[in-house]
Parts: sequence; structure tokens; C-alpha cells
Amino acid sequence: MKKEVLVFIFDGYADWESAYVCSELNAPKTGYTIKTLSLDKKPKTSMGGICVLPDYSVDDFPADFSMLILIGGYAWMEQRNNAVLPLVEYALKKRIPIGAICNAANFMAENGYLDQIRHSGNTLEFMKVQAPHYKGDQNFIEKQAVCDSSIITANGTATLEFAKEILLLLKAKPETEVLNWYNENKSGFYPA
Repeated sequence: MKKEVLVFIFDGYADWESAYVCSELNAPKTGYTIKTLSLDKKPKTSMGGICVLPDYSVDDFPADFSMLILIGGYAWMEQRNNAVLPLVEYALKKRIPIGAICNAANFMAENGYLDQIRHSGNTLEFMKVQAPHYKGDQNFIEKQAVCDSSIITANGTATLEFAKEILLLLKAKPETEVLNWYNENKSGFYPA
């Protein structure tokens, strides 16, 4: 049976930020399957206009899942996704990896989850503005994506790097395959 990776969606979620990682994890030979989760089970429409019916809500998520992925969107800035906090706490307590990209990284910062670990995000200045309770600036790394303590953070331009870190952390494919996949998608077939 395939292990579930939960992707948190909401109206206005940045659909492209999870596109690479979802398609790779959902591939037949990885041992993983993607399931969507939201605050409720009503259809959610992405920034790109893609309408998705969530598999789970924050009230009925499975007890056993392999990772929680939080993708960006403006709702994080408006604190409309705060009801996902119990699920984040559950994942941390059970030592389930979490990935947070773009404004979702600010959410993690605002709630103290990044204070003691190395992390990234859109910029340090933006993170401080969006997360006034954030105290982890000494651990901020100006890098596309960072993995520390099974928490992966990335800026909004790092969809490939975010995917690469998740694939490596979950050991979804052999490391050489992941790195070849990343380089091919980053650079293309032909040198510039």
C-alpha cells in the first residue's frame, strides 16, 4: 500500500509550487501517493483556476501519513489558514516531515517552528514583516531550499529545489535519479 503525502490546499493556493513534487511522488514506482487536505471538504480553487475537491479536512486526516506539504498563497498572509495548526503540531509530535514554501514558510516562522533550525523563505526581511513573532533570523539561510530537522523550507521561486529536497528526504527515488531529474528540469537538455 502506498504511503500518503498530504498537501494542504485552500482557495488561492499557489498550484505551481507543488506541481513538480506531487507529480514525482505520485509516480507509480515511488511508494507514495498524494492526497489533498483543507480546512473543510468544499472544493478549493487555486491561483491558476484549478478546482480541487480535498480528500481530507483538518478534522478527518489519517493518523498515519508520510509528510505534510504546505504551499504558498495569500491566505497565509491574511492568517486564514491558522486552523491547520493542530495538524502541524500533530506532524511534529509524530516526527512526520513538513515542507513549507513561500508564504507557508512565514506561517511556520510566525508560529515558532523555525526559531531553532536552519531555514529559508522569500527573504529574511519579508519573513520578519509577515511573522512578527519570529525569532529565528540567526538561522535564516539565503538559499532556494533548506532541510533541517525534517522541516523543508523554500522561497516561492524554488519549486524545483523544494521538490528535490522532499524527494531526497523521503528517499522516493535513488539520490542519483533525483539529482539527474533536478538538473534536467533546471537546466534543460541543452546548455545555455
